[in-house]
Amino acid sequence: MDLPRIRLRIRFRKVDDLRWISHRDLVRALERLFRRAKLVLRMSEGFHPKPRMSFPSALALGVEGLDEVMELELAESMQAEDVQQRLTELAPPGLVITHVMVVDPAKGKMRVQSMAYRFPLPGDRCEEVRHTISDIMNQPQVLVTRDGRQDPIDLRAGLEELTVTDDGVNFRIRESHNVSVRPRDLLEFLKLADLESEGYYLTRTSVELA
Repeated sequence: MDLPRIRLRIRFRKVDDLRWISHRDLVRALERLFRRAKLVLRMSEGFHPKPRMSFPSALALGVEGLDEVMELELAESMQAEDVQQRLTELAPPGLVITHVMVVDPAKGKMRVQSMAYRFPLPGDRCEEVRHTISDIMNQPQVLVTRDGRQDPIDLRAGLEELTVTDDGVNFRIRESHNVSVRPRDLLEFLKLADLESEGYYLTRTSVELA
């Protein structure tokens, strides 16, 4: 008899000390959480079956996530509300389950449209950063180099938004096969990368799906 195939989309936060674990460790932590919650997981085929889990965009080490997303397949029928309640009760500190919904298993894989970030900004850096941002947004192309990469990256091509507010620098990066802009590329260009060693850190505020 064929087992049910229930596909869940889970939104969650990865905050506080949990931002220091790698994506691989996060996957392991979530797998343990699902098993503790007694969810019947659908497994991959082959000699080393693994739970059918997918993440459209891994969160970099040290970055906080306020609206992360992943999908999970179950081999039993369950209500999304029941799953969310079980996960919420058992989630470790720093992992907050914010929403669970059932999606059509026949649909294709998740695809990211854009991702928004925030980086706090000391007051004495605001004016210089505002000038740099104005220069970036008024140019059709801003080429930067990255260690270990031969070809330059067009920083401007992947930026949808870039502003300074009371919260700091806020920006949105468009996901594309042709654009590989990373948040820390922008921090380097804005001359803010040194602040990470002083306790400032990036926060991914949203992951928008296409």
